[in-house]
Order: sequence, then C-alpha cells, then structure tokens
Amino acid sequence: MSSKNIRTVAVIGGGTMGNGIAHVMAQGGLDVVLVDLSADVLQRAVETIGKNLDRQVRKNRISEADRDATLARIRTETDRAAGVAEADLVVEAVPERAELKAEVFADLDAHAPAHAILASNTSSISITEIAASTSRPEKVIGMHFMNPVPVMKLVEVIRGLATDDETTARVMELSKALGKVPVEVNDYPGFVSNRVLMPMINEAVFALMEGVAEPEAIDTVMKLGMNHPMGPLALADLIGLDTCLNILEVLHRELGDDRYRPCPLLRKYVAAGWLGRKSGRGFHDYDG
Repeated sequence: MSSKNIRTVAVIGGGTMGNGIAHVMAQGGLDVVLVDLSADVLQRAVETIGKNLDRQVRKNRISEADRDATLARIRTETDRAAGVAEADLVVEAVPERAELKAEVFADLDAHAPAHAILASNTSSISITEIAASTSRPEKVIGMHFMNPVPVMKLVEVIRGLATDDETTARVMELSKALGKVPVEVNDYPGFVSNRVLMPMINEAVFALMEGVAEPEAIDTVMKLGMNHPMGPLALADLIGLDTCLNILEVLHRELGDDRYRPCPLLRKYVAAGWLGRKSGRGFHDYDG
C-alpha cells in the first residue's frame, strides 16, 4: 500500500498521551479509533479532548465547527482487535513497560491489516525490541510525541533496526501534515529527548535530596538562569514521577552507566504515590 494515504488511525491507550494523540490526529482530518480496555478511561479521555478543544475555541485558534468536526471523527472501542481492524496506522500509548508493549504489539500484529504501520509512543524502550514481537518489523517505528500533545510541536521519529525507508517517510510526512516538526533519530535507549532530559531531572532531584536548595529555588535557577520555560522538578511532575523513574531505569540498564542511576528520593516519592500533577502531589503540591 505504498501510495495509499493514511486515513484511519487507531490509538491504543486513553491516558494523557493517548487522548492527546487522538485529539491531534482527528484535528488533522483523520478518522480515529481510541482504544482502551476501560470504558471509564475512554469516557474521561473524550471529555478531556472536548475541554482542550473548547480551550482552542476560546483562544480563537479553531472555530466551533472545527471543534465539532474533530469530535465527530473520534470513536471509542474497548475491544482492541475490533479497534485496529481497519487502521492504516496504529499508535500505541500504553504505560512504559517493555513486557506490556511486547504483548500489545504481538496483538496488534495479529489483528491490524497487513499494510498497517505499527508505531509506538514509547519514550525510551527499544523500537527494535518492540518490533521483534511482530511479523512486520519493517513497518514498526517510534512516534514519540511530547506532552501536552496538542501544544508541543516535536515528534521524535525513531527507526528500529529493520524499519524501512517507506515507513519512515510516511510517518515523517504525516507528522508534518499534522503541523508537527518530526526529527528522525536512531534506536538507542532514551533516543535524544530523554537521554538528555532525564539526567538533568535526576540531578535536580539529587540536589533536592542533598539539601542544596528547595524545589522552587531549583526550578527558578533553571528557568531564569538557563531560560527553560519550566523548571526540571515541575517538568518531572508534569511528565509523572513514575514515568521518569521507568525511563531512568531503562537508561541505566541498557547503557550500563551509573550517571543514569535513579535518585533514591525519586524512588521514595514514587513508592509513596507522589507521582506529580496526576496524583496532586510530587515535588510541588497541586491540591486545588
């Protein structure tokens, strides 16, 4: 199907990244099936997309008709096999665990059409490894969106060892058509974004643990001194401290370098359920 355009996209996972990806794909004129095992998660995802579209309307970025048309292009499905049955592209956005991704991709391979590209929104796990659980490794690719997806322009496009040129070209073209800026990178742990970002976040947590400064002070130094729009601890809270820990563990294991060793304080916060914005508390307090 080299010439056929991507028209239908299945997004696997209705969490923060999944609903953002569905939003952007539908706003780009594609038919979207948002798939999650939980009907409650899907309901919340559609409500979130609606709220984010309403915000775009209030800011005069889209019209009310655009908002309604975007929502009309999204349908939900709790049966993964049914959800991917007609997809030209599947984008997986499930939690950052290698064994879960392997299981999901084996299932996608069994139920998606033969021509479908299978993409992962993974932020650190090997695309080559994910592709090995399918019979179409040449059609498996990384499509790493940034959070919040409707706002952030970057898409890291990650080629696995077997990913072919046609798959890469089509994902690059689609990303541009969605108004994103795709950057092609090769398959190394953490790719570019998290290989550079996570050691900075981790070092900020070490600075907090060692009593160098309070969270607000650490973030202010990086915002005003390094011109970052958000401090590293606030950014970790936005990403989710559990996600940061998962990525650091992948980097530490796969690269074998102690500079990626997760800070004990990060582990402690995750163990306490202090995961950042989504739990109401992380390095900063978000209650209310």
